[in-house]
Amino acid sequence: MTVRQQTGSPPDAAPAGDFTAFYQAHFHRIAVQLYAYLGDHAEAQDLTQEAFCRTLERWDRVSGYDDPSAWVRRVAWNLATSRLRRMRTAVRHLARQREEHVPGPEPDRVALTRALATLPASQRQAIVLHHLGHLSVREIAEQAGAAEGTVRSWLSRGRAALATYFSEEAPDA
Repeated sequence: MTVRQQTGSPPDAAPAGDFTAFYQAHFHRIAVQLYAYLGDHAEAQDLTQEAFCRTLERWDRVSGYDDPSAWVRRVAWNLATSRLRRMRTAVRHLARQREEHVPGPEPDRVALTRALATLPASQRQAIVLHHLGHLSVREIAEQAGAAEGTVRSWLSRGRAALATYFSEEAPDA
């Protein structure tokens, strides 16, 4: 884009030092153009706002151009094009990501999880560590900070509660 220094004031240009009037005269028109380009009203307004912020930083120079709104429009369109490129890149990246399908838990696992949830925490911990973690009574006692006899009691009570839970659940299954 070629920008010439102002020799005369174009009909739609604001006075050289009046940024507020310039903003009010041109913001809506540029935002509408970007909205048509992007299809997102909020994004168009944000990018137009950003273009005007960049214009304000350079207002001493830009206000002297023949058509300062052309400069703002070019900045806004460049920002919009950059945004579209970044979005396209992100979409392509997401499309390349493999979607991993993990099967849901088996009905037996769901039933076991529900049954374990009914046990007190100490019994549940002992059952899980012993039967699923393959720890000995001594190892569980060390981890829990309890006597081995207490761990054996937790295991016994936990197994009894689970047996009752599953015997009551059997008719429903």
